[in-house]
Amino acid sequence: MNKRQLLTAAAALATCAGLALPGHAQEPAPLKIVVGFPPGGSADLLARLMAEGLKNDFSAVVVENKPGAGGRIALAQVKRAAPDGQTVIVLPSGPMVLFPHAYKKLDYDAVKDFTPISQIAHFQFSVVAGPAAGVKNVAEMLAKAKAAPGQATYGTPGSGTLPHFMGVLFGQKAGADLTHVPFQGGGPANTALLGGHIQYKFDVVTETAELHHAGKVRILGVTGAQRDPQVPEVPTLKEQGVDMVATAWFAMYAPAGLKPEVRDRLSAAVAKAVRTPALRAKLIEQGYEPVGSTSAELAAAQAADLKRWEAPIKATGVQLD
Repeated sequence: MNKRQLLTAAAALATCAGLALPGHAQEPAPLKIVVGFPPGGSADLLARLMAEGLKNDFSAVVVENKPGAGGRIALAQVKRAAPDGQTVIVLPSGPMVLFPHAYKKLDYDAVKDFTPISQIAHFQFSVVAGPAAGVKNVAEMLAKAKAAPGQATYGTPGSGTLPHFMGVLFGQKAGADLTHVPFQGGGPANTALLGGHIQYKFDVVTETAELHHAGKVRILGVTGAQRDPQVPEVPTLKEQGVDMVATAWFAMYAPAGLKPEVRDRLSAAVAKAVRTPALRAKLIEQGYEPVGSTSAELAAAQAADLKRWEAPIKATGVQLD
């Protein structure tokens, strides 16, 4: 057997055994980040920032948008994926801490069907007025809404999403009857807001900060305990007399059954990426408070918020199919 035949036979044997010879290493499969919302929204933006931050730890990182049902379509896809560390989802906390209380029936278990990887960042929400609203602050918004109950419409990225419940809670706290109009993502809701099809919108600040600065919409208030650095001129709801403070988070999950060493590798890679100066600066610029937690810390945060949201959601009386 000559040298060429020997190399060919050795390469074939290595392939069958799942090994790799020097100079014949198999390229690892890319990491796929699934997003449950359309391109252009805050979830998509954050997923793409993470893809950029993780590119040095993986052969390739791709983002796949699977919009619809407030992120549930994407969650169903990731639930069914192989637990090999090659498929993850980046999503806001709503589907993991609100949906279990808000929906009569879910086709997933938020705790049992997924492996927590890392909490990426905290964020807050905004109350936004479009051209059709004709108001300059929360007081004017509430005066109009109370004068015409049910006629003030607000859009969100979907039924059962965090912005949906922010709108419900805002209405309860402020004593105003608002009508919810769901969309398939923040981008379509912005289009409707700009076109005058809805008067208001509840969403993360990132979704409308640029439109606000351009004078096309007006952010009336933010839901955090402090003002948002993207729109420091906008007062919190608390400052405007509405007793409401509410924030949320973005995180990464994988399918259940992930091996601990694979889970920890993913978690460490996300935490490292979030803490790099470049990505950290981009997250802060977009209004996020960077975290980069361990898997255990994300699991604890999810458990705490599941408990925290149970009573408020039941109090709203909202039950979704």
